[in-house]
Amino acid sequence: MKKGLFNAWCVFSICLLMIGCRSAEDSPFDGPDFDVETVFPSGDEKYLHLDADYLFDQEKLPTFHLEIPGSSLATLDADPAAEEYVEGSMTFEDETISPVGIRYKGSVGGFAGCTSGINFFNPSGRKTCTKLSMKIKINWGDREEKFYGLKKVQLHSMNQDPSQMRDRLGYWMFREMGVPAPRAIHAKLMINGKFAGLFALVEQIDGRFTRHNFDDGEGNLYKEIWPIDMHGSPFSDEEYLNALKTNEDEDPSVDLIRSFGEEIQSSPTSELKTLIEKWMDVDKIMAYIAVDRTIKNDDGAFHWYCFGDNCASHNFYWYEETAREKLHLIPWDLDNAFENINEQANFIVGVTDEWGEITNDCEPYGSLLGFKQRSAACDKLTGAWVRFDELFEEKLIEFKEGPMSAEQVEDKLQKWSDQIRFATEEAALDFEDALNVEQWDDSVEDLISKLEFARNN
Repeated sequence: MKKGLFNAWCVFSICLLMIGCRSAEDSPFDGPDFDVETVFPSGDEKYLHLDADYLFDQEKLPTFHLEIPGSSLATLDADPAAEEYVEGSMTFEDETISPVGIRYKGSVGGFAGCTSGINFFNPSGRKTCTKLSMKIKINWGDREEKFYGLKKVQLHSMNQDPSQMRDRLGYWMFREMGVPAPRAIHAKLMINGKFAGLFALVEQIDGRFTRHNFDDGEGNLYKEIWPIDMHGSPFSDEEYLNALKTNEDEDPSVDLIRSFGEEIQSSPTSELKTLIEKWMDVDKIMAYIAVDRTIKNDDGAFHWYCFGDNCASHNFYWYEETAREKLHLIPWDLDNAFENINEQANFIVGVTDEWGEITNDCEPYGSLLGFKQRSAACDKLTGAWVRFDELFEEKLIEFKEGPMSAEQVEDKLQKWSDQIRFATEEAALDFEDALNVEQWDDSVEDLISKLEFARNN
């Protein structure tokens, strides 16, 4: 098959496997050009005095208003995968921050079916979906003010989630089990005075997040780099530094994560449990794994994608708690979680191994469309976690009898569904590519069914 045809076939197949390709070539949010004015805060604004607890109130459905000059919006829509900021303003509860930086955001999967280019691995071309995930940068230009303590606001489109619940429910479950994880709620978005849809407002993982979640919150935060590579060796200092998301301007040391990697590399199998107890909070990492594997977060830390000779996982952060010399794994991007609980609904992200299982003698093996993966348990660190089998079983029971119990899950989903029903109905009326309400209701019921299956299997 020729490369161009293969790429087109990949995108078409992925669209069908996820929630279907969309078409929204003409932006419904076009507006006139205007100069973005600078609004100086008076000092009395709520967003200056209250913290993120106010913003992530589970009882509210907040609305964000963005004003973007027409030509700037056209620039965003012409190439959303460029992820380049334009200048605009944001109003929340009658308080305006202006200017702010505004852009679309997403991984390769986040743009699937939503740009006009046909290469799934290199999203390109104009925006073709009504909704795309967005990032609003509060600390834009010389601005030092924060928005309820935040430097950035992240609105996830949920385009791959017909239940519209995965982010919110998944992160809530991790947090209920004591795992540091972002907070998430639903939010409405208006662009240039027009309703743009329902989004998931997801907490940014950054220095403010680490200070909120750890007593020692000033340590290094890394995105999508494992302590060791697929061959069991530490990465170079440069590679760790390139993954750093905090302390970048302070001549940071990566000694802690590199030392962890070196000890994993040099330790015999018989000493791995002792090594993990030294470097990690074992209760938290076992709780992380219990939640992650039960909800089938198959696009996360335990899916080792293979491209060519390299295999690696993604959608996670590592945090170094310097004073205690402990490392913590933090989950990220749950829009594909829950899909594969009782069936292989998404072949692209599906992890085919059970926890601790090894397939194909640790060699990469194929899946639909030629995507290959490597068993997570072949990673020496993951293999060490597998050895805590008794504690893992305890955490599974705690999770299933607690946050994943039918009583707690169905109560949360009912409350959240009531919160967002009107916004879901409004989007269905306004946009051809929006979820219809019947599809959404069915997807929430399917999610409840999947979790019932997970509780009993």
